[in-house]
Amino acid sequence: MDAAILLGSFIALILLRVPVAYALGLATLIGAWWIEIPLHAVMIQIAGGVNKFSLLAIPFFVLAGAIMAEGGMARRLVAFAGVLVGFVRGGLSLVNITASTFFGAISGSSLADTASVGSVLIPEMEKKGYPREFSTAVTVSGSVQALLTPPSHNSVIYSLAAGGTVSIAALFVAGIGPGLLLSATMATLCLLFARKRNYPKGEVIPLRQALQICVEALWGLMTMVIILGGILSGVFTATESAAVAVVWAFFVTMFIYRDYKWSELPKMLHRTVRTLSIVMILIAFAASFGYIMTLMQIPSKITTAFLTLSDNRYVILMCVNFMLLVLGTLMDMAPLILILTPILLPVVTSFGVDPVHFGMIMLVNLGIGLITPPVGAVLFVGAAIGKVSIENTVKALLPFYIALFAVLMAVTYIPAISLWLPSVVL
Repeated sequence: MDAAILLGSFIALILLRVPVAYALGLATLIGAWWIEIPLHAVMIQIAGGVNKFSLLAIPFFVLAGAIMAEGGMARRLVAFAGVLVGFVRGGLSLVNITASTFFGAISGSSLADTASVGSVLIPEMEKKGYPREFSTAVTVSGSVQALLTPPSHNSVIYSLAAGGTVSIAALFVAGIGPGLLLSATMATLCLLFARKRNYPKGEVIPLRQALQICVEALWGLMTMVIILGGILSGVFTATESAAVAVVWAFFVTMFIYRDYKWSELPKMLHRTVRTLSIVMILIAFAASFGYIMTLMQIPSKITTAFLTLSDNRYVILMCVNFMLLVLGTLMDMAPLILILTPILLPVVTSFGVDPVHFGMIMLVNLGIGLITPPVGAVLFVGAAIGKVSIENTVKALLPFYIALFAVLMAVTYIPAISLWLPSVVL
């Protein structure tokens, strides 16, 4: 009955179109009232939910991504990707995937990836003869890998939701394998389409121009080296790397590239703070929601329910995957990570699944949800930038959904994809 009151009130509030963060907070208050927990105990949990040093990584990485997205770095990375793969048949679609791989490893955000790369490449691909729906689908699906590769702030949120027991550095390194696998799968699919539909070849860029493009892009690519190199060498922590990334992004944007006006900085900071205020409110209320769930013993009850369903780890993982895929189409990623991690992590770890591995499974699942209707935020942004209807975008995305599901199955059932690199370098 306790679980029905807490979860039922949350679902009812969502159906009434109350914002997710406030629905979590109100459902927590209802649950606390039901089990007669003093409200000041809930307030302590809300304050404690955001009073964590590791959370500083989120505003810094979001700010760094915003500076890079608006400061001309995306355009230069697109040009650099063109040097590498733009000359083959279907080259612009490969440029799209490659640019998303580079920019995602710098911004850590699928939305920023889609907006930045898409605004440059979708019109260019259409000009060269690619259908606009296909161009939009490539951009949207390619951006999912940004959620996996460092500096993914969703990895930080997962670490927080896991109670801080999972290393952020381990999650960052673990995301490299699944992220590269996803990019390689998308690139292979693009090559098959290019051959089948006879998409145009790109031109080989002259050596002098190619060298100039590479030098300009190198400043942006150094962000990846600074973040990962600093963490792996022990120079700074994952949280401190976020602050370093902001300083570097600001330096490159304002003093090297000099494409961004100083007068635009206050507006960008205002947009970033607005985004972060929503995220931090969500994290605070999710902490109190998880506290009430623990008092009601909901995680242990769900673990018991799964154990009665099957004692086979592979069956349980498949059930968890389908649950995450369905829920990912109905809710945004951050609240689902915060709500479901405390529930599902004890279930999968009881079957011997590594928490870092499960983090990658969850990120891939919910990343697919971001490009799937009816609540796919990245899908909507991509369709708006591509000026294509949601229906036509989804239709063009169908083969990409199949490829993404294949990547999900590989990440789920081949733990080495996620765990081999952390075991080597950490």
